[in-house]
Amino acid sequence: MIRVLLVEDHPVVREGLRLLLEQQADLEVVGETGRASDAIALAAELAPDVVLMDIGLGSDDGVPVIESIRSRIPATRVLVLSMFVDGETVRQALLAGAAGYVVKGASADELVAAIRAVAAGGTFLHSAIAGVVLDDGLRWLHAGAPLSPREREVLSLLAGGRSASLIARGLGISTNTVRRHLANTAEKLGIHGSRALSQYARQHGLARPMPEPVRSTSDAS
Repeated sequence: MIRVLLVEDHPVVREGLRLLLEQQADLEVVGETGRASDAIALAAELAPDVVLMDIGLGSDDGVPVIESIRSRIPATRVLVLSMFVDGETVRQALLAGAAGYVVKGASADELVAAIRAVAAGGTFLHSAIAGVVLDDGLRWLHAGAPLSPREREVLSLLAGGRSASLIARGLGISTNTVRRHLANTAEKLGIHGSRALSQYARQHGLARPMPEPVRSTSDAS
């Protein structure tokens, strides 16, 4: 029996996943939550074979959750189920220790196969992102430290055509802080110049809509 912990912040999606998995004779849902902090605590308490989790948990980034689970419960495998198919998000999840990555919209058979694969000690990459991993594999393997959540956010807004000043206004941070994030990102990715960074981000599907500007102009990075 493969024991699964569900981590998904949308209750309807989580309920659907539970019903799907409970139809499988070899899968047992031992717990579920929609919060990052609860996910880590439940994983430590239940020691499931597989944690099936979304990479975005409300306002929380799922990457640190993966890292915590892998460091605290090494025997537990993490399988990401996400709507994001951009290269940087997949890279962050894999570097954090995820054993597999499945996109939402995959078939039930694909999801079940992925759970079984990672539970058996293997890895699983959904076909929708396998090409992304292969195309950018060498860069992922040899790049420096992974991008922080804020660096990914700034890069995605740059890809949407925003200037440093507009990004700063929208995020409620200083323009200098935005420029520092972009400089750090450029160094980590081995890319020089805002234009090249923007092109890289667009090629990897990182463009995101600009959030509503915040009222505070303090540096919130």
